[in-house]
Amino acid sequence: MGALRLGPLLRHVDWDAGDSATLWIEADRPCTAEVRCADGSGGSVHTFQIAGHHYALITVTGLTPDSTTAYEVLLDGLKVWPLPDSRFPASTITTPRAGRPGSTTAPDLRLTFGSCRQAAPPADRRGPHGPDALDTLAADLAADPEAVRPDVLLLLGDQVYADQLSRSTRQWLAARRDLREAPGAQVADFEEYTRLYYESWLDPEIRWLLSTVPSLHMFDDHDVIDDWNTSAAWLAEMRATPWWQERVVSGLMSYWVYQHLGNLSPAELAADPVFEAVRATPDGTDALRAFATSADADPATVRWSYRRDFGRSRLLMVDTRAARVLAEDGRAMLDPAERQWLRENALAGHGGYDHLLIGSSLPWLMPPLVHDAEVWNAALCRGERGPRWARIGENLRRRSDLEHWAAFPASFAMLSDLIEEVGTGPRAPATVCVLSGDVHHAYVAEPRIPSTAQLFQLTCSPVHNSIHTAVKWGFRLGWSRLGRWLGRGFSRHGRTGRPPLSWRRTGGPWFGNQLMTLALSGRSARLRLDQARKGPRLVTVLDRDLTPPR
Repeated sequence: MGALRLGPLLRHVDWDAGDSATLWIEADRPCTAEVRCADGSGGSVHTFQIAGHHYALITVTGLTPDSTTAYEVLLDGLKVWPLPDSRFPASTITTPRAGRPGSTTAPDLRLTFGSCRQAAPPADRRGPHGPDALDTLAADLAADPEAVRPDVLLLLGDQVYADQLSRSTRQWLAARRDLREAPGAQVADFEEYTRLYYESWLDPEIRWLLSTVPSLHMFDDHDVIDDWNTSAAWLAEMRATPWWQERVVSGLMSYWVYQHLGNLSPAELAADPVFEAVRATPDGTDALRAFATSADADPATVRWSYRRDFGRSRLLMVDTRAARVLAEDGRAMLDPAERQWLRENALAGHGGYDHLLIGSSLPWLMPPLVHDAEVWNAALCRGERGPRWARIGENLRRRSDLEHWAAFPASFAMLSDLIEEVGTGPRAPATVCVLSGDVHHAYVAEPRIPSTAQLFQLTCSPVHNSIHTAVKWGFRLGWSRLGRWLGRGFSRHGRTGRPPLSWRRTGGPWFGNQLMTLALSGRSARLRLDQARKGPRLVTVLDRDLTPPR
């Protein structure tokens, strides 16, 4: 008799026909996984196996557009969800109004986003970093069935921390292997990655939330290791260790299973050769391992980025970790194919959408001092001031996490040019927003570009983490007049010149555990920032119209 180990997670909901959705589960054995909805719709599929674990991505068809229906999950005919005696409302699937691409009456969108969530200990909802914003959102929604829910959660990286483990997970690892041997108290293989997902997603509030609000995901460095793909020198050092290959391959395998698959539509899944290969054999481990090994060896052969259209709002979720070009004489945030994909999808149907959202785990616009320091550091590392300064620069890059868009100057200019091109002219959308996390605080920045659209950098982080007081003051300094003056000193030393554009902070910085929500309706956009406070409770600290009349 099968049991549910993890999930269900509601993932892809169709926004064109409004009649299908996918749900992800992990079972404890091979079985047939089935979803039955109260409106008579449903779907079933047999599980596939990876390294002794059993998963299913179930496509539910026949849903009614513009409706909300409760559902159950069954394994081999036995109901396993909702859990017995659950204190949460029924898990539901909500579909938008049926619409066609280019429709002028497309459904509205409420998108909630953030990044950097360390799981709280099971007995302490606050954890070591204060109240968990996602956990608090879940509790609030569960307590009020009439509350307005997000249409989608966008999780922008660091869903799990492979290199910063809880005490209970370290104890679990110590019972499994000798932690005195590398990589020590960090995850080493696929089985250990699964432990991180159990710890994070079995939290009762989070489990219920992810079962009823669709979620889209993208990795950042801690999903594999801090500073992942910072530089060519970093990668060479990691590949020289005896444990790195298994660590990175297992990280990509687990991300593919637990996060990436659910980003894809049923049509994309049907066309995915890796998904087909994994399901075509009783044990898909070798097929997935071969894919992950190839993805690590030649990142340009794999695309983790994806596009989702929500009526007249378009999301381009960009991989800013695995798609990098690391050679110092040609550093780029995105390899040529990824760059072309971003450009083509931003311009495809230009004029046919009202809002363009570019999801990037790493912010495009940073505090000016930080930006100038990263451009300066990139110049040092490529040898502009000689070999000695290049060594100093590499050390600084790793110690200070100098690896955002500014650290790839040509890529920063490319993204800036693309945003200006999309946002200018009679076919421009109402807004172009870059949605980011990573930096453990939140802010709103606006570039000084003479555009038709309203342009924004919207940064929200962390969901559940913290930041040292000294780093808080550093970010505050980075936005100040003094910080700008110091930044010019970096520019002179590195002979880098001024940035190709200027920008200003128009909100924040805010520190704490938090989530941003974009409410898009027609050509209007509204931004809200909610922080988790003691109680726990969510407190709105920003509620702002992003599209005021000109």
